[in-house]
Amino acid sequence: MKRFDPAGLGAYEMRLDPEVREFVALSNTWFPPETTSLPIASQREIYNEMCRALHCGTPQDVCRVDTAIHLVDRRLPVRRYRVANTEPAAVILYYHGGGFVLGDLDSHDDVCAALCDATGFEVNSVDYRLAPEHRHPAAFEDACALFDWAAESQSAPLLLSGESAGGNLAAAVAHARREAPRAAIGQVLIYPTLGSAMQGPSYRDHAEAPMLSVRDLAHYRQARSSGAGPVNDPRFAPLDDGDFSGLPPTVIVTAEYDPLSSDGALYRSRIRDAGGLAHWYEAPGLVHSFLRARRFSSRARDAFGQIAAAARALGRGEWPY
Repeated sequence: MKRFDPAGLGAYEMRLDPEVREFVALSNTWFPPETTSLPIASQREIYNEMCRALHCGTPQDVCRVDTAIHLVDRRLPVRRYRVANTEPAAVILYYHGGGFVLGDLDSHDDVCAALCDATGFEVNSVDYRLAPEHRHPAAFEDACALFDWAAESQSAPLLLSGESAGGNLAAAVAHARREAPRAAIGQVLIYPTLGSAMQGPSYRDHAEAPMLSVRDLAHYRQARSSGAGPVNDPRFAPLDDGDFSGLPPTVIVTAEYDPLSSDGALYRSRIRDAGGLAHWYEAPGLVHSFLRARRFSSRARDAFGQIAAAARALGRGEWPY
């Protein structure tokens, strides 16, 4: 393993507790902040190496099966997770993070396995197409393809979830499929990127936060759209939708030291203003990508517990907030 290097915390060194500082510093040894300046292939190689190094393991009773959705022009890989010898009460459709540029079925394998174990639900993860080879709306189209496939082939209620870029995709699907014959019964969004304006207190206060900066966000947006991004396109930025009615009960969990946190607060308010159910929780003392910190940080484990509890409740048709 690479040597631990405590550098890279900047002004946050005194704000973060020792466990979170260790996670950030170790992450930076595998995926330094300057990685976004490298060619895309190099970024992916480094990112995948980091994901393997920080993998939190697989619960003993969780089984996984790889399959695919057969589209007209290609196969869309899907990985299904189940607790052995159980019939799940719901299916979580999970979209991985990585700025729409990084990630695959392996990069967030441990997160999906842990969510399956903690809820008892089946988890389906999709290997959606990545930018810049496949720009918007390619990832959105693949996200919808997973939903449509699950709605047709699986009888259990469907719950949308995802982290970061994946949270964007989960929300975009919720908006696009809210009137489908089998709409999602809920969504759990984990530090999602939701707006195109990148405005709000967290974008200002945590523009240089560890693990994700506003500069990183601009880099990923450029790769996804070859520019600033489309305007008023909820497939790209769900906060740009003009209609927040009819959305499923929604829980958003963000991190205190993350430029994206304001997106969660605003999305919660928009849904509530439209008469829907929404709850936002900002996990104190945590940074973007804290799901990878579960083996380092009690704060991260507690936040994952909140996420799992939200998923369990929504998957059972309950609203405990």
